[in-house]
Amino acid sequence: MTSGEVRVDVDGGVLTITIDRPAQRNAMTLAAAEEIATALTRLDEDPHLRVGVLTGSGGTFCTGMDLKRFLTGEKAHVPGRGFGGLVEAPPRKPLVAAVEGWALGGGFELVLACDLVVAGRSARFGLPEATRGLIARAGGAVRLPRRLPRAIALEILLTGAALTAERAAAHGLVNRVVDDGGALAAACELAAAVAANAPLAVSAAKALVVDSADWPEAELFTRQAAYTEPVFASADAQEGARAFAERRTPRWEGR
Repeated sequence: MTSGEVRVDVDGGVLTITIDRPAQRNAMTLAAAEEIATALTRLDEDPHLRVGVLTGSGGTFCTGMDLKRFLTGEKAHVPGRGFGGLVEAPPRKPLVAAVEGWALGGGFELVLACDLVVAGRSARFGLPEATRGLIARAGGAVRLPRRLPRAIALEILLTGAALTAERAAAHGLVNRVVDDGGALAAACELAAAVAANAPLAVSAAKALVVDSADWPEAELFTRQAAYTEPVFASADAQEGARAFAERRTPRWEGR
């Protein structure tokens, strides 16, 4: 499926969303944000889809808000979803960022809203808002310190300096660094590995990681039961055990 500014493709259980404005370095517009939001809703609602991949065309991930559109009064913000149709309400299912070139400003904030990140070696991540008299309010200033050491996050936020793919990987922000031009293929490979697993277990694991971030230590095991017990009681749990005993590939039903 295609639109003027975003492409959406499906391969097996993986839905790939491509920001497709290469001449504008994939700067985000309202139309693109709305298309992304629609695709993410589809990802969560379609039981045949297991994982999403977000990328940009033409060797750039996304350079943030389209400033020319901004000057006309347009905001690339979807109610309930936020900037890019993503940052305030990521999907329940896993989302992998495939980054080539720049992920700048709001583009970096899109990456921070994803669960896993694959990057080309020349990829760069930056939040230059302070150099323009602004602040990274689409998740950058609040998510970055949760994904990087505090001092490194502050360096990026206060100086506007870019982070290389290798340094991002060293700090745990990027899962895999690959040769330039290979980020999408590697991200789809990673997504396929996730999609091959039991969907209830995968979605519960993501929800548990996200929701437990601010739980008191003493309540971790008590609170996690609401997430883990339905998984252990599921038909898929039984199927996983049978498949292991019978030395075959599991046939997941998502229940």
